[in-house]
Amino acid sequence: MKTISFLFVFASILLFSCKEQKKEAEPDKAIDMQTEETAFFTANPQDIPAQEVTTLKIGEKAPDFKLPGTDGKFHTLSDFDDAKVLVIIFTCNHCPTAQAYEDRMIQLTKDYTDKGVQVVAISPNSINGILLNELGYSDLGDSFEDMIVRTKEKGYNFPYLYDGDTHEASIKYGPVATPHTFVFDEKRKLTYVGRLDASEKPGTANAEDVRTAIDATLKGEPVAMNTTKTFGCSIKWAWKNEYAKKINKEWIAKEVTLEEIGVDGLKNIMKNDSDKLRLINLWATWCGPCVIEYPEFVDIHRMYEGRGFEFISVSADNLEAKEKALAFLQKKSSALTNYIFSGKDKYALIEAIDPEWDGALPYTALIEPGGKIVYRKMGPIDPFQLKKTIVEHPMIGRYY
Repeated sequence: MKTISFLFVFASILLFSCKEQKKEAEPDKAIDMQTEETAFFTANPQDIPAQEVTTLKIGEKAPDFKLPGTDGKFHTLSDFDDAKVLVIIFTCNHCPTAQAYEDRMIQLTKDYTDKGVQVVAISPNSINGILLNELGYSDLGDSFEDMIVRTKEKGYNFPYLYDGDTHEASIKYGPVATPHTFVFDEKRKLTYVGRLDASEKPGTANAEDVRTAIDATLKGEPVAMNTTKTFGCSIKWAWKNEYAKKINKEWIAKEVTLEEIGVDGLKNIMKNDSDKLRLINLWATWCGPCVIEYPEFVDIHRMYEGRGFEFISVSADNLEAKEKALAFLQKKSSALTNYIFSGKDKYALIEAIDPEWDGALPYTALIEPGGKIVYRKMGPIDPFQLKKTIVEHPMIGRYY
């Protein structure tokens, strides 16, 4: 009995300890990707043979589909049978033109829902064909998880469906760019296809072309201008991934270097006498959170480097560990500006970087030209919040 009691007590303590460790290991994220919206579906972008895609013609019927939505449900064409007019807009997260029309899409839905009009958005893009530098106008990519985040951030009032696995619907409808709009009547025959309006810049138009098409369709009248061209980012078809593979291979092959830097050099970095928005990350090979999050910084560099932005990494490892730090950077393909602190006084390092820094690693700062810190994080970053801060800074921006 004593042995059994001891084993029971030991098991209980062990279970409690594991639960506490798990709790402590949970990352602090502003937006939790593991939501009920993702539980019902796991994205699986697939390789698809190249094929010709043609855009639906006026008078053709809306093809059926079954696609997962950011609301945690699958949707088919029949789900919208009650609508007098169905508006399907092929759009995405990352495209600056698509983002420029988000508010207009939300307002369009508000204005026409009570009139029997259903707006549905579909993201046609395969993430396999998207380059990191194509995400330079966004804080999010086009994955299903990122779509959920965008839905919540913008407060979408329409279904937002994912078609990035096999392009099930997109191939049938034939969008050429994001956004691309298709308006169908009550019998689900196409009455209009094209742009939302002729002015991309937010605040300069209100989806007039689509509104005109909807109004005419509701009345059972033909749309005067039923077909227009549409401007925006090309569809990222899965079969157009060879260039992405080439660029990624070239990036991995780039030389990675690690230069030594002292206190004065660090002070100059923080002054930011450049004309770029500068991101700094202090890390070390012995710092677990630093090592885990570091690839995010490489991705952020690749996303925004062409947009008046630069990322600089600074290793706080002892100089004797320079080779170890370099090996880590090489493994992470950190082909950017990398430094290692050459001094021995870590407190001098702290003061040179930021007097407000308590010294704990990792440390991250976003610095404007002239030295103003507009973002600082002592501890692990939330990648989404950092990218959002970068893209919404006046020096970067979401639109052309």
